[in-house]
Formats: sequence, structure tokens, C-alpha cells
Amino acid sequence: MLATHQDQTHLANTMGLTHGSSSATHLPPPMAIGAEGPNGEPGSPEEEASDVEFSVRQLKDVVNELFTALHSAFHDESGPARERLRRAAKLLQSVEDRRAPIEAPARGGLAPWAVRKVKLHIEANLDSPIRSEELAALARLTPCHFIRAFRTSFGDSPIGYIIRRRVEKAQGLMLSTDEPLSQIAIDCGFADQAYLCRLFRRIVGESPGAWRRARLGPPA
Repeated sequence: MLATHQDQTHLANTMGLTHGSSSATHLPPPMAIGAEGPNGEPGSPEEEASDVEFSVRQLKDVVNELFTALHSAFHDESGPARERLRRAAKLLQSVEDRRAPIEAPARGGLAPWAVRKVKLHIEANLDSPIRSEELAALARLTPCHFIRAFRTSFGDSPIGYIIRRRVEKAQGLMLSTDEPLSQIAIDCGFADQAYLCRLFRRIVGESPGAWRRARLGPPA
């Protein structure tokens, strides 16, 4: 079922579970959450126990949202499935917020917790407008400082990275669904098919239609 495969692929990308993907987000082991205090020093046993309990409760909520999303995907309800994925992503962000340090990030780039949070937000919102200001707020930096730190950590500007991820998502949808390019463009956050084609050719080196035909062959 094409819609099911699409949503399962979106689920894997959102949660950072795909192997070999540059955008994969690796979650820390459960016991690592709360292992350090806000200034990087070890937390007390009471703080660690409280954080572990909080994390387990939140992760249970995440699992519930993901199972509901998969249920919706199996019934071709892509809208509810995407909404459940957004909720799961927000729950995971709340776990990060619980113990994220408030200080400035490591010199030259984003702190590891900020990298994870920004990646997660981008992956969950590729089909919607994403502003640098909102990403900067997630990382607790000014927009100007954030853009410099983002480039150091990701090797690209925020807009450049987001465009590349949207093109990669479009590639996945072209191979896993029979949706027309006009719909794929919308699903990946592009204004229209023409904009997708222009950016796709710039990044991939050929048009989306030619790229798709070369890998799937002519329609039956």
C-alpha cells in the first residue's frame, strides 16, 4: 500500500531511525538523560531518579503516539498520521528541554543537545515553512549567532540544509509513491512543482522526472 509505505518512511526519517542517512538523529540511552546537571556537573541521585522517571513517562507517550500514527498509516489516513508524528516529535523535544543546558554552546558550533533538537524540528516540519528565527529559539541563541553556529555544525546554512533535506524527502516519495510531482512538491514544503524542479536540478543535476524515470522505468 503506497500511502502506508510513505508514512512509514516519513516515520523513520522523523525519528532518525534510517541507517546511513545524514539526517539521522541518535537518541541517548535512557539512563543518560539527566546524568549531568545544568552546568555539566553530575546530578544528585535524587535528580537522576526524577529525570529517569520523567523520561520513561514521556517516552511511553511517544511510543503511544507512534503506534497511533502507524495505525492511521495502515488505514491510509496520512493526515492523522502526520499529526501524531508531530506530537511525538514535540514530546521528544520536551525530554531534551528537561536537562538541556542554558549556557552558550561549545565554541564554534551548536551544542549536541541543540543539534539534536534542531534536526528533530526540521525533520518533523519539512512540509511546512521553517524560519531561522524559530530554529534559533530552539537552540537558545540569537538568529545571527545561530546561523554561524549552524554552519559550523552542519556544513551548510539553515536554508541550504533544509532545501537539501526537502529534496531528499522528495526523492524518497518519488520512489515509494505514485504521487504526481505537483503533490510531492507540496508535501515537501516547496511552493510549487516549478520550484521543486529548479532546486532539484541544482542539487541532483537532473530534473525530477528524468531522475524518477531512470530508477523506476516508464509507467506501465
